[in-house]
Amino acid sequence: MTVVGPFGLSVRDQALEADVQAGLAAVEEGLLEATKSDVPFITEAAQHLVRAGGKRFRPLLVMLAAQFGDPYAPGVVPSAVVVELTHLATLYHDDVMDEAEVRRGVDSANARWGNSVAVLTGDFLFSRASHILADLGPEAVRIQAEAFERLVTGQILETAGPRDGRDPIEHYLDVIAGKTGSLIAVAGRYGAMMSGADERTIDILTHYGERLGTAFQLADDVLDIASDSHESGKTPGTDLREGIPTLPVLHLRAQAAATGEPGDLQLCELLDGDLTDDTLHAEVLRRLRAHPALEQARRDTIRYAQEARAILAPLPDCFAKAALENLCDAVVHRAG
Repeated sequence: MTVVGPFGLSVRDQALEADVQAGLAAVEEGLLEATKSDVPFITEAAQHLVRAGGKRFRPLLVMLAAQFGDPYAPGVVPSAVVVELTHLATLYHDDVMDEAEVRRGVDSANARWGNSVAVLTGDFLFSRASHILADLGPEAVRIQAEAFERLVTGQILETAGPRDGRDPIEHYLDVIAGKTGSLIAVAGRYGAMMSGADERTIDILTHYGERLGTAFQLADDVLDIASDSHESGKTPGTDLREGIPTLPVLHLRAQAAATGEPGDLQLCELLDGDLTDDTLHAEVLRRLRAHPALEQARRDTIRYAQEARAILAPLPDCFAKAALENLCDAVVHRAG
């Protein structure tokens, strides 16, 4: 058994491991090439997060999905570069909106160069992704455009909040499906499509990607509270401090509203307080780690990962399918 990709994903076949490793190495070269500019400062800013590393979760999914067709087809690696560039661009913009200071263990672009440079660098990455897409054909462009619309819609819905009478948890899951699931679905779709897989396989891997993407984000929600390390690439409790309503917090608020339990109501009041205060932030983090709401969020993460695994059932048994199933397990493992 060997290890490849994020979270120590196990791959049980040397040929598959070699294909995936070669594909990811080519993606890395493609990312560096795509982020070069004639202006040295733009190159520095655009390569800031590329060089900081990352899980490369989306390119990994492209490589695994491509195993159901011709993994060496010419469009596979460029499509993986497109997906990762798009993801990186959203991180530049997200950090501006969240006023984040750290990303992937380094200063965020906005902390280092200011909001304007961070936003424009994200736009630069989007433009480079579009340039690559133009060579992959109109269908690839359409898929990317639709996914990007869903991604932006998810971000807007998160900012606007649930409409009156809408369950905040259902609203949040819709937000996550748009913000995170849509692009990971594209990773599965591009890998299968560019490799020449049949339409049924493309559809399966697209739906698998969206379900897995939701599980992936929910695992991050759990990590933000439960982890003492920097597994998520951010300081634990960052979402809490920034007032982002992640799933454990939404479960807490729902339980407090349903039961009126004094301790839960008090914790909700603390969450509404000034969490830039380190002492208050540490107290809220401690109490949330011990609260059943965190375990409920873990169960939701497991449920979405299990649904993703079930979607794969019609695919032929092979090492690539086993790796995709293991990816579900790896995402759950991140959530504890």
